[in-house]
Amino acid sequence: MLSLSGKRIRPLLVLMGAELFDSEKIETALPASLAIELFHNFSLIHDDIMDKAPLRRGKPTVHEKWSDSVGILSGDALIIKAYEQLSLCPANVLGTLLPLFNRTALEVCEGQQYDMDFENMAVVSVDSYIAMIRLKTSVLLGCALQMGAIVAEAGFKDQQLVYEFGVNIGVAFQLQDDILDVYGDPDLFGKQIGGDILSNKKTILYTKLKELVQGHDSVILDKLLQDSIHTEPGKVEMMKDLYAQYNIKEKAIALKDKYIRAAYNKLNAIDVSVEKKQALFSLSDALTNRIR
Repeated sequence: MLSLSGKRIRPLLVLMGAELFDSEKIETALPASLAIELFHNFSLIHDDIMDKAPLRRGKPTVHEKWSDSVGILSGDALIIKAYEQLSLCPANVLGTLLPLFNRTALEVCEGQQYDMDFENMAVVSVDSYIAMIRLKTSVLLGCALQMGAIVAEAGFKDQQLVYEFGVNIGVAFQLQDDILDVYGDPDLFGKQIGGDILSNKKTILYTKLKELVQGHDSVILDKLLQDSIHTEPGKVEMMKDLYAQYNIKEKAIALKDKYIRAAYNKLNAIDVSVEKKQALFSLSDALTNRIR
């Protein structure tokens, strides 16, 4: 699992969080960065079992290659390994790192439960969707940055600012993922275009459309949700037509940009030089405007 090609964004953010406040603490932050990556992979293995996902990063998932039991035990082992790495962090900051890590771990589990609950809900509001992705995806990015800041012994105010920066970027990151699933270049995106539509996944595009759809369009939408690719081969294009009619793509991009601005406001408020912040500005731009 760890050897598969992945973005490795979360451990990188721990190191960048440390570098932002004290470049000499990057090596000291390595155990914390490994703890974050191990936890992330634990969550992916268990999520794949719950989602019955056959592939992860283009390779068979752990439970698919071996069994559900192996997947559960592998995930359990990774979370233990995560705490082993965390225990290697400096003693003077461990008392601050642990509560943050524990709180975030529980929030990620809560977010996954919300995501599963949404599968059986006919209506999911935009606010509920944002709350779900904040827990499932975004808080771990904020946690990673704050853990780096803690290792670098940044002040509490700056720790909170870099955490909120990460959370807002995390929301924008997921919104971009939702947009790419429908409007991305299939040669670059690496996944089936329209996969979320075919699986009736509640995304920002769907939740926004459900909020705005009117009249006969509402009937069409409800029918599309009942159809599969076999009963309605044009399902993806028909859904895209509805999105276009209600300017859903533009509204999703505007919402994404709102979270990017909120993130940059937090980063700008941190009490370090602009030069030290540049790497985070560049990375966040790459994450939220990526094409794959």
